[in-house]
Amino acid sequence: MMTTNIMIVGVGGQGSLLASKLLGRLMMNEGYEVKVSEVHGMSQRGGSVVTYVRYGEKVYSPIIDKGEADFIVSFEKLEAARYAPYLKIGGAIVVNTQEIDPMPVITGATVYPESVLDNLKADGVNVYDIDALTPALEAGSSKAVNIVLMGKLAKLLGLPAEKWIQAIRESVNPKFVEMNIKAFELGYNA
Repeated sequence: MMTTNIMIVGVGGQGSLLASKLLGRLMMNEGYEVKVSEVHGMSQRGGSVVTYVRYGEKVYSPIIDKGEADFIVSFEKLEAARYAPYLKIGGAIVVNTQEIDPMPVITGATVYPESVLDNLKADGVNVYDIDALTPALEAGSSKAVNIVLMGKLAKLLGLPAEKWIQAIRESVNPKFVEMNIKAFELGYNA
């Protein structure tokens, strides 16, 4: 089996580390060798955070280079555009349609770019955009956006939802398990 490469990108505090832990646990439960690498930017200040998850029969490195990602899961639109060059031809981006202003927008130095996702689609990128915030709130917390996006990814990967739910039970604090299962199901069925 070929190695599958998934990048999880977002802004600090959005839960990308939990999402990568969940994905890594699921793939280990499936019998794959898994490598996970976390790259922290200025995550405490809303900066970019990237996690690489690679799985397959034998994985030699945790790093994903440009043009190698099978999937990118992006918690924010600008992060999808920033990391699109890492996507391989035929790969796909799962992206939350939420906009989180970066510091230059907050300070008024620039404006949030328009048509970010339309531009990616025009460039031939397979984009699966989803308003992940609304189902996360329906599940019980805006912090569940990460799990909604994992639900959407799960559907694209084709593994049964029950296996993901088991990984959620193994990865999440018990008092938040039911909320995360609901968020996952909402994303899976979106």
